[in-house]
Amino acid sequence: MCGITGWISYDRDLRNEIAALDAMTETMACRGPDDRGTWVEGPAGLGHRRLAIIDLAGGRQPMTAETPEGTVVLVYSGEAYNYTELRHELIGLGHRFTTDSDTEVVLRAYLAWGEQLAERLNGMFAFAVWDGRHDKLVMVRDRMGIKPFYYAPTSDGVIFGSEPKAILANPLVRPRVGLDGLRELFAMVKTPGHAVWDGMREVEPGTVVTLDRQGVSRRVYWQLETRAQPDDRETTIATVRSLLEDIVRRQLVADVPRCTLLSGGLDSSAMTALAARQLAEQGEKVRSFAVDFVGQTDHFVADDLRATPDTPFVHDVATASGTEHQDIVLDARALADLDVRAKVIRARDLPMGFGDMDASLYLLFQAIRGHSTVALSGESADEVFGGYVQFFDEEARRADTFPWLVRFHRDFGDDEEVLHPHLTKALDLEAYVADSYRRAVSDIRRLEAESDFEYRMRQICYLHLTRFVRLLLDRKDRMSMAVGLEVRVPYCDHRLVDYVYNSPWSLKSFDGREKSLLREATADLIPKSVYDRLKSPYPSTQDPGYAVALQDEAKDLLTRPSHPVFDLVDRERVSRAAHREAPQITQPSRRGLERTLDLATWLDIYKPEISLT
Repeated sequence: MCGITGWISYDRDLRNEIAALDAMTETMACRGPDDRGTWVEGPAGLGHRRLAIIDLAGGRQPMTAETPEGTVVLVYSGEAYNYTELRHELIGLGHRFTTDSDTEVVLRAYLAWGEQLAERLNGMFAFAVWDGRHDKLVMVRDRMGIKPFYYAPTSDGVIFGSEPKAILANPLVRPRVGLDGLRELFAMVKTPGHAVWDGMREVEPGTVVTLDRQGVSRRVYWQLETRAQPDDRETTIATVRSLLEDIVRRQLVADVPRCTLLSGGLDSSAMTALAARQLAEQGEKVRSFAVDFVGQTDHFVADDLRATPDTPFVHDVATASGTEHQDIVLDARALADLDVRAKVIRARDLPMGFGDMDASLYLLFQAIRGHSTVALSGESADEVFGGYVQFFDEEARRADTFPWLVRFHRDFGDDEEVLHPHLTKALDLEAYVADSYRRAVSDIRRLEAESDFEYRMRQICYLHLTRFVRLLLDRKDRMSMAVGLEVRVPYCDHRLVDYVYNSPWSLKSFDGREKSLLREATADLIPKSVYDRLKSPYPSTQDPGYAVALQDEAKDLLTRPSHPVFDLVDRERVSRAAHREAPQITQPSRRGLERTLDLATWLDIYKPEISLT
């Protein structure tokens, strides 16, 4: 896993801009602590920071290939899980390799198949190829958007990077956010291609973006498509199991220490059990890690979101699968630490307002990095198999909006409760979300003879797989890569996603429960306690000391009434939340404080120009 960046400027000789390219590259140091490299020739400059995973000695980048017509250069982030098969195929076509890295396979695949190599890759990736034979840049992102990839068109080319911070380091780019960017930031809908920052775009998942002297073009090489799925229940369950076996086996390949993220839920437990069984064949044990909070298990209070604490289930799985397990136990002081908040904001480039759930994920990954370089995660199984409460909530099913917003507003309150009234009016988030929803559902094809209910559930599945999951994948990538940890997501394998998406909802929930197919496909691997457990979201601390710490930080912020954050949030509302007695700190109040403190930290670090017109 790595960080990539680059600058194409057809009107410049970028050999005179090496300092700028170096600055862009260094913003990616957290993503690639093991090595760095730059390549510059005429109108093209590419930068790379490396986290060595496969072929530790031979995978240095930028990687070049000399041809009679010119030089082809690759900067690559990610993993191609089928690189071994592709390597054999390319050797059969006459290609010769000098390394054992998957990077060289991708480079040679481009030489063999051009931009059509994208369709041949199985993995998570974001990469750019400068093709000196044609003076063009080819940017490719994986099908599900696991790896981030941003670009900013300029008057004579493009600037790109794994993260916005690399682009913002270029002297041509100013850190500006307008109303539309703020809408995207607060709406929680993840519009494909939107990057919040003015003038910046995402390379959309499953897309190739090409730049040449005529301009920028794009080609979609993969997207979710509706097709009839004729398999019966038994065949479907068997197919899911077969796919999972193959996926986990591929994603365990690494030349560095590996582990699994274990929450005690069905997703991570099934994945950990599969990994443990496969590594046992090689005489190895799986290392597993879980996050916990001081006193949470002993003093847990059930609520509408979480009926049980994670730790007892985590330990059941660790015992059943024989993992080398470690709980990472965090206290309220660490979760509210100002330095941790600043690191989270720098990692994400934006104040997403996930509060302690971002901080705990960052601290978990930081602790894991001391033991492992690669971690397998259960992320996205809820989206693939239908695991969230809103899949079964009648109000969310009927709502003419994104289903998760119904539950989110019910459980956490609205951002509008803390935003300044003039900003709330200018944003008009209701209209923005409604427009986004209409565009999203217009892409979904209905099967002939598909019932109204089945079609509605197809819509809900599609929205989660093309909008909601991308919020979580970005969060996981940024938090993990901020500490140089590669997190792999087996449930995002496009073969599994496509197959299960086209299984009817009646199969996905054949026993009346969430994730029925996954549960039955792995029933022989997981403890009964996990088999019977209800869905529980990523944990959040219940320690009242955390909310008190937020209040103390907000009180300090309130002593600076000229802080620009008060152009965005209502100072009086923040003051009321900051001075409430501890028992009266509701979830909306706590979330409002987290949102305010995140916004203030972002404004301090990035100093963006905010336009409300």
